[in-house]
Amino acid sequence: MTTPPRIAIVGGGPAGLMCARVLQGYGIEPVVYDADAAVDSRDPGGTLDLHADSGQIALEDAGLMDAFRALARVEGQAKSRRDHHGAVLDEFIPAAGDEAAPEIDRGQLRTMLYEHLEPDTVRWGHKLRHLTALGGGVHRLDFANGASIEADLVIGADGAWSPVRRLLTDAVPHYLGVCFLDARFDDVDTRHPEIAAIVGDGHMFSTDGDGRAVIVQRNSNGMVRGYVAFRAALDWHVIAGVDLTDPDAVRSYLLREFSEWSAAMRPLITDNDGDYIPRSFFALPAPLTWDHVPGATLIGDAAHLMAPFGGHGTNLALLDGAELAHAIHQHSSLDDAVARYEAAMFPRSGELAVGSNTALTRFFCHDVPGRTAPSSRPRARTPELPGQGSGIPTSASRRRAL
Repeated sequence: MTTPPRIAIVGGGPAGLMCARVLQGYGIEPVVYDADAAVDSRDPGGTLDLHADSGQIALEDAGLMDAFRALARVEGQAKSRRDHHGAVLDEFIPAAGDEAAPEIDRGQLRTMLYEHLEPDTVRWGHKLRHLTALGGGVHRLDFANGASIEADLVIGADGAWSPVRRLLTDAVPHYLGVCFLDARFDDVDTRHPEIAAIVGDGHMFSTDGDGRAVIVQRNSNGMVRGYVAFRAALDWHVIAGVDLTDPDAVRSYLLREFSEWSAAMRPLITDNDGDYIPRSFFALPAPLTWDHVPGATLIGDAAHLMAPFGGHGTNLALLDGAELAHAIHQHSSLDDAVARYEAAMFPRSGELAVGSNTALTRFFCHDVPGRTAPSSRPRARTPELPGQGSGIPTSASRRRAL
């Protein structure tokens, strides 16, 4: 490109920060706009695993693998599946040297990416209010704080309810029919040793085969976080007369709903150290595509919001950000760069979104013979199955696998 493009990235999550990092490696200086007051101003949620065939490729491209390894928990790849009485049905323990999908806390990942950007790359406290096409691919962005800028390319990294997405498609997220209540157990090895023993070093999935489940994960700093999940209408708490801000009321409701779960498993449902935070899941229609719009595109959840089963969301978000940055560097035209990126992103994300959404539906339906726990292992074509491989292929071979 003969003149530096004005690139505005809306959203300072993993997708947006990764895109900015790789662009800066090419000497291109984008600006990231995020509604949060600071990188750590809100609870980012629990842990996630970065796959060798997607998220780790992006980290390598960004020169951040050493920084990632300093924070990642290889032992966190362990997982087990139990029934609602606590009996172990299946178990996976990573072999020595297996780094196919190490765990990292979401907040740690976001902070790591942010700290490896040039100063003043991210403008915090900028909530997008209006986006206006000015012609020739140029857009004006107006923010709630009164700021206004123009950009040659707007990259929507602004998540599930993306305002940028409205430029490209009428698609909106739909509720997947399963309610997740976020639970947290602090200083778990000392205060909740029975839960620590059940969870182990990584993940534990348990279901009763009738649409109820507990999914818990070991985080850093002696914490376990997870979800109490069940099939329900989006307004289930209104129908049941449950005040979500009253932990005791939620706990009483869950004890009734999970009454057939054993005493050994019940602490996972009742003994959390915080509020029951609702995190009901939505997904965009899949596979989702749109006609090319000059001067705008989407990455991450804004482009392909999907169910969490399979662990593909953040991994694809990181890969999207890196691949779009590469395309911008390699093409003299922003339109050509976006078209190349979208042509590769659509089939890659579409197939995984369909698989992830199907996996959630299967996991929370009535018992299906042979059903297995959903996996966050990097098995891109079968996200609902537990991966058993170990070791990491070379970067080149991983890229060819995509």
